[in-house]
Amino acid sequence: MKISGAIITWNEQAHIARAIESLRCCDEIVVVDSGSTDATRDIAARLGARVLCRDWRGFAAQKNFAAEAASHDWILSLDADEAVSETLEAEIWQLKRDGPRADAYSMPRLAQYLGRWIRHSGWYPDRKVRLYDRRKARWTGQWVHERLEVSGTVAPLAGHLLHFTCDSLSEHLARLDRYTTLAAEELAARGERVSWIRIAGAPLATFVRTYFLRAGFLDGPQGLVLAWMAGFYTFLKYAKAREEIRRQGRSP
Repeated sequence: MKISGAIITWNEQAHIARAIESLRCCDEIVVVDSGSTDATRDIAARLGARVLCRDWRGFAAQKNFAAEAASHDWILSLDADEAVSETLEAEIWQLKRDGPRADAYSMPRLAQYLGRWIRHSGWYPDRKVRLYDRRKARWTGQWVHERLEVSGTVAPLAGHLLHFTCDSLSEHLARLDRYTTLAAEELAARGERVSWIRIAGAPLATFVRTYFLRAGFLDGPQGLVLAWMAGFYTFLKYAKAREEIRRQGRSP
């Protein structure tokens, strides 16, 4: 069982080294970069990754391209701000020794936000399928919420995939701006209607669900910030969608 690590990047010089260095269980690492203007590609190449450049086509398209470019059928897909924990690495080494008994494997993702590991707020266990046989799986989704569709069996692993999200509120706000634009374009493309009632009510509902129903209050001050930011994300998504719908000359 040989594994190709696959990472898609865009201006990830702050994270890419950690991601690559955590992929010791991989037999090669493929990085697909979509026009970074920082040192991302240089860092990746220096650490032994095979770096390919491709214009941005969407998350699913980029990840499928990385998998297709790999030398091996088994793919371990990481985002640039993620890393394989030591426990997960040990499990993967065991799989390589024993051979796979499934077509794909899922793993719980543990996120760090403003210096705290988040175990509530709807963020955990956030199980993701990231280790897979490319002959049995493919990434789908045109916009923000890409997912891996597997035509076979999926088995669970216990080790954490570590997700290093935001170190500052300014970083989170910048990310919100980018992702809400993509989410709004998706809503507009689907032909959804966005009323002012939805714009006003959905953010409050998101805050209540995140902070109270999903126990975000147990995540300390970071949990409160997460709940507010989740509500703000919802507001921006619908407000931008309404703006995009009107720009297209349609009634929102």
